[in-house]
Amino acid sequence: MSTSQTIVCFGPGPKFKGGISNYNTSLAKALDKIPDTKVHIVSWTQQYPAIIPREFVDKSSKSDLLEGSNVEVTYITNYNNPLSWLKTAKYIKSLGANKVVIQWSIAIQGLPVGRIINWLRRHTEIEVIVDLHFVLQKEKSNIDRFFLSIGIGNAHSYIVHSLKTFEELKAFYPKKKFDLTYDGKRNQDKAVQSVLKLYHPIYDLFQPDSNFDIEKFKSDNGIKKYVFLFFGFIRKYKGLHQAIESFAKLANERDDVTLLICGESFWHTLDNTKWQTRLKNMLFGLAKKIFVSKADDERNYRPLELVEQLGIQDSVRIYNEFVPNEDVHKYFQISDCVVLYYLTATPSGIESLSYNFHLPILATKVGHFPETIKDGYNGYLAEDRDINSMYEVMQKFIDKPLPKSNVVEVAKDLSWVNYATTILFE
Repeated sequence: MSTSQTIVCFGPGPKFKGGISNYNTSLAKALDKIPDTKVHIVSWTQQYPAIIPREFVDKSSKSDLLEGSNVEVTYITNYNNPLSWLKTAKYIKSLGANKVVIQWSIAIQGLPVGRIINWLRRHTEIEVIVDLHFVLQKEKSNIDRFFLSIGIGNAHSYIVHSLKTFEELKAFYPKKKFDLTYDGKRNQDKAVQSVLKLYHPIYDLFQPDSNFDIEKFKSDNGIKKYVFLFFGFIRKYKGLHQAIESFAKLANERDDVTLLICGESFWHTLDNTKWQTRLKNMLFGLAKKIFVSKADDERNYRPLELVEQLGIQDSVRIYNEFVPNEDVHKYFQISDCVVLYYLTATPSGIESLSYNFHLPILATKVGHFPETIKDGYNGYLAEDRDINSMYEVMQKFIDKPLPKSNVVEVAKDLSWVNYATTILFE
C-alpha cells in the first residue's frame, strides 16, 4: 500500500435515497479511517434521465451520515448535461486521485460513466475500479446491453460481491481476460483486468439504540409477538407479494404474528396532480413501451393491495414511506427476522443491514443467497416462487428460532475496514 493515497468514491452522495448512496457513503467513511488517505465523494446531481418520474433526493432525514469524518463531498455530475461528464473527469484528476471507485448499479448510467472512465484512462494514471452491485440489473430492457457495452468495459479493475456476478461479467465480455483475486492483489499484466472478490460489508451507518423501548413501540402500534420485517423500496424483484401471500397462510393459523412492511413504493413518490409529473409519466411510459417488455414494467406493481384482499389487515403493519435515517433502527430492533423472498437477487444492502442488528434472514434460493445464508444457521431458505415453502420457512423460524450469536459469527469478518483495506492493496 502506498504511504499516502487520494481516493475518489464516485456515486450518489449522502443526500440521495437508497442503498447505493448508503453504500458509497459507508465506503468513503471506511477509507477515511485508514491512515494516510484523503477521501472525496464525487456525486451526481441528477443520476437519471429527467423524464423518470421519481423523487431520488432524501428530504426526510435530519442526521448527517458523514459527521465525524474528513470526507469531502462534491455534487457535480448531471446525467442530462454531457458537459458535466467531462467536468467530472477533470475534477477527479485535479484532486490528485490515485484510485477512483465507481458505483455501478444500473445500466442506463453507462453513457456518462463510460465517458468518464474513458477520459480518465486516456489522460491520467488513476486506477479506475468499478464496484459491481450487478452487471445487468434485474429488470433488463432492450437497451440495457447497449449501455453496458459502452459503460464499464474499460475499467482497470472490478469488485464483485458474489461469484455469480463474476460469471455474468465474463459472459458479457467473453473476449476480455479477467483475473479473480480474493486478497486485492492486482494482476500486473496490462492485458488482464483484475476482479476483486469481496463481500457486501455490514452497514454501520445505522446502530441499535439502547434507550429505545421496544415493547412500548410494539404495544403502541399493535405489533404482536413474532415480527417478520420487509424493509426498503418496494420493487417487483423483491417479491413483497410472495412475502404477503405466504405470511397470510401463517396469519390464518396463528394470532401472534405480524408482518411489518417499511418502505416507499418505488414508482409512487411524486405528486400526480402536478403537470410536470403527468408529463414525466407520459414520456417515461412511452420510453418503457419502446424499450421494456410489458412483463418487466413494474409501475403498476401494487402488492400492498393484497393485504386487504387476503383479509390480514390485523396482522400487517404498513409504513409506506421513505424511512428517515434516524428512524431505521426502530423497525429492525422490534423485529425477529428479515424476509427477503426475492424473485432475483444480488448482494443486498438490506441483508447487510440485517446483520448489523443481528437478525436472521428468511430468503428464497435465488442469486447469491445460498452463498451467504447458511440454511438453519443464520437464516432459512425457501424454494423459489413456492408460496408453501415460504410459509413453511416462516413457521419453522417460530418453531426452531435461530440464535442471534449465529448471525454475529457469520458477520464478524464482513467489516468495512477489511473491505477498504483490500481495495487499497497494490
